[in-house]
Amino acid sequence: MIPGNDIKERLIELFDHNFSWVKETFTHVWPIVRHESKELIRGITVRFKKFKLHFATTLKIAAGTLDVITLIAALLCIVSLVIYIGFDHSSTETSLIRRLLHISQIIFICNVIYELTFKRKDMRAIKWIVDVGVLLSFIPLIFPNPEHPWFPFISNILYSRWFLFPVIGAFSIVRTCFFIIKILGKRTNPAIILSGSFIFFILAGSFLLMMPRCTYNGIGFIDSLFISTSAVCITGLTPVDIASNFTPFGLLILGLLIQIGGLGVMTFTSFFALSFSGNTSIYSQLMVKDMIYTKSINSLLPTLLYILSFTLVVEAIGAVAIFFSVDDILPMTFRDKLIFSSFHSVSAFCNAGFSNLQGGLSNELLMNSNQLIYIIASALIFAGGIGFPILVNFKDALMRHARRFINIILHNNSEREPVHLYDMNTKLTLATTVIITIVSSVLFYLFEHNNTLEHMSLYDQIVQSVFNSFVPRSSGFASVNPVNFLTITTLMMVVLMWIGGASQSTAGGIKVNTFATMLLYLKAIVKGDDRVTVFKRTISPGSIRRANGVIAISILSYIVFAMILILLEPDLPVKGVLYEMVSALFTVGSSLGITPDLSVYSKLLICVAMFLGRVGLLSLLTGLFSSETGNFKNYPVDNVIIN
Repeated sequence: MIPGNDIKERLIELFDHNFSWVKETFTHVWPIVRHESKELIRGITVRFKKFKLHFATTLKIAAGTLDVITLIAALLCIVSLVIYIGFDHSSTETSLIRRLLHISQIIFICNVIYELTFKRKDMRAIKWIVDVGVLLSFIPLIFPNPEHPWFPFISNILYSRWFLFPVIGAFSIVRTCFFIIKILGKRTNPAIILSGSFIFFILAGSFLLMMPRCTYNGIGFIDSLFISTSAVCITGLTPVDIASNFTPFGLLILGLLIQIGGLGVMTFTSFFALSFSGNTSIYSQLMVKDMIYTKSINSLLPTLLYILSFTLVVEAIGAVAIFFSVDDILPMTFRDKLIFSSFHSVSAFCNAGFSNLQGGLSNELLMNSNQLIYIIASALIFAGGIGFPILVNFKDALMRHARRFINIILHNNSEREPVHLYDMNTKLTLATTVIITIVSSVLFYLFEHNNTLEHMSLYDQIVQSVFNSFVPRSSGFASVNPVNFLTITTLMMVVLMWIGGASQSTAGGIKVNTFATMLLYLKAIVKGDDRVTVFKRTISPGSIRRANGVIAISILSYIVFAMILILLEPDLPVKGVLYEMVSALFTVGSSLGITPDLSVYSKLLICVAMFLGRVGLLSLLTGLFSSETGNFKNYPVDNVIIN
């Protein structure tokens, strides 16, 4: 029997031996295990990063491809809807169009599902509404129209084309606008973008107006191009009678072209793009900020929303007011009066001058009425021609007054009041507009009260004088025939057409801001002042140089265009030709009746003049030829003899 101490010593010896072996083994094996584990983890990490990068690259390529396919589908959808609505077609053609629309619809659904999965952070509230509508349109594709639906009313909506077409049409327009606004992020020349957008809508409008359902007897391409250019450039000249040639659907297309041209193409596209997605570039937002003259990027979308809301509200109020002003005057049906009121409200606010009434606003029934429609039209013309920057300034001032009132109630005096509530531009524009309106109204009354206004009452003469002081400054309506004006009145109309309305408005001309700056500059020269001041502010030298440039290029361009038109139309009266070119180049729309007699080349020349007058020849030239890094050289200063 082994003693206990020996057993204990034996166990300790055995343990020490085994522990030494384990320790020695662990000492040799652990570095290998640790190295292999690190290599394994490193390999897994590298493979995961490669997979992640490959997945991100694949996802980016797929997203770009899907965006391109969606854009193509959007354009295809717009074209298909236009063909479906505007043309007569057989059952086979109808089936093909609907098949194309369903293909576009499926692509839209795939795009929405992708964005809901990977781009949820970039989505805005309004986009959710459109995306939900697109997803709901997928239900009729999966489930046929049930014979006994649970909710008949909802089923009738979902399975109707009146739900499908607006949804996919709205989605198509949004995607197209978002693509346009993305181009701005590529630092594309703003002048090219603005000019290109106008050319696109002019060409698109010319083809739309040629659709069989737009006119009663058809229209040629040149006349359609002329009217589309006149509408998008908010001029109002037309070689055909609008009332007798265009159907209600054609008037709808014409009204949309006027609305797009009046508010500006980029205002629409920017609003849709910024409303439906928040990932536009800073550069594109800065461009839009400069176009609408808002003070910060943070207020960009609210300012766009305010401009569009103000426009729609004013036009809606104007349409209602016109409707009731002619309710007992024009022998029309309720539908025709509604079309007449809406069309004239849009045309007046946008300073377009188109009319769908036989004889326009010179119709005898209107001229012998209570003159209320002319007062309403004058108010709409003034609202549209005052300029969006001034409307934004009014909105800011109103909000400031509201906050001041709330602070008075709450006894909060911590908010600092601004030094100038209204901008110098606002004060100068309003003052000049009021002075020009009063002077031109008085002069028109003095010149014409024994001529075209001879058989009217004093009240009618005053209303017509005020109305005709607004008309030549861009609206182009005609209540009394300009052919019958005295020569002195015609000359005054030419000057008013040249001056136009306010900058960044729906009006044309060189703008009252430019005209006022020129007069103030002349005043400073006469008085020997080295600065041009007004309302305790100094006008910047850059603004003065630009005003002088606009005036100079307007005169030079008019001389060139007028000479070419005289050469093209030697048989037409020179007075009518000169008047026509002033009206076209400064986007007014008034005419002495020679527009239908113009040749094809003359119509094309007028189209070019209207386009340049709307885009702005100086803005186009400076945008195309100015250099951001100009090569300035210091030359000796010398004088030019100016007598």
